[in-house]
Amino acid sequence: MKITEHIDRAKGETLFSFEIIPPVKGRSIQELYDNIDPLMEFKPPFIDVTTSREEYVYIDKGGLYDKKITRMRPGTVGICSSIQHKYGVDTVPHLLCGGFTKEETEYVLVDCHYLGIDNVMALRGDAMKEEKYFRPTEGGHTYARGLVQQIRNLSEGKYLHETIETDDCSDFCIGVAGYPEKHLEAPSLQSDLKRLKEKVDAGADYVVTQMFFDNDKFFEFVKAARENGIKVPIIPGIKPIAVKRHLQLLPQVFRIDLPQDLIDAVDACSNNKEVRQVGVEWAIQQSKELKAQGVPVLHYYSMGKSDNIKAIAENVF
Repeated sequence: MKITEHIDRAKGETLFSFEIIPPVKGRSIQELYDNIDPLMEFKPPFIDVTTSREEYVYIDKGGLYDKKITRMRPGTVGICSSIQHKYGVDTVPHLLCGGFTKEETEYVLVDCHYLGIDNVMALRGDAMKEEKYFRPTEGGHTYARGLVQQIRNLSEGKYLHETIETDDCSDFCIGVAGYPEKHLEAPSLQSDLKRLKEKVDAGADYVVTQMFFDNDKFFEFVKAARENGIKVPIIPGIKPIAVKRHLQLLPQVFRIDLPQDLIDAVDACSNNKEVRQVGVEWAIQQSKELKAQGVPVLHYYSMGKSDNIKAIAENVF
């Protein structure tokens, strides 16, 4: 079922969803199941599964190092299919511009269609770890807008090199990212909203936001999006602070602001166990306020751990 259909069927009730990352190559999928199992009591209608970019590794060959490209966390589509089969829950594989050609993207979409996956998240993706700025993959999309358009074209039988008349066209529900504090590369929030409108006009069906820690920024973002003609559902993304290092890491990586009250509470902690509890309590407060305002879904970035997400959900749902 499509995400938008889940939202419509909820009739105004706020839904619970979360996001996971594939295990590193060589690790068992059981690790994912162990973290998904405790969250199933909250009846998530869908689960997102991230896709990793390629990265460089250096192989020692007798004192000389050979530079190779690899993916440390492959298997997004396979994991999505496994979760749907095991739990009977819809999944949302993430599709990236970075690291994928248009042909590779088409192959992934065909696989998703065959596997009964109805939803995809279309993202530009980040720069590679060794690059300061994002560089498009040769033969790939430069912006998420183009990726959205490619996905939407398939619903009309328009493949990259031919148009096929068929009664079995894919019809994906497409999610895209939104940034309450603007994308780190955008010159302004208004210009970032114009890019978001372009993605929606290209065929995006809903928006999931980057993490934020000040609900007012989310409410202001939604208001501005509506004023710019963006009418699709906007889902807030929530990430609980888990370690003290997040005070430096999250603003640096995601270019977001942390409220001073949250900073002070984390600074007062003597260990990461206390920090984790502060993160849970802050996310509960955020979630309750967002739910009271009628957001369609509360989407949690679990990063493979479920204990803090479970603690939040127990107090919110």
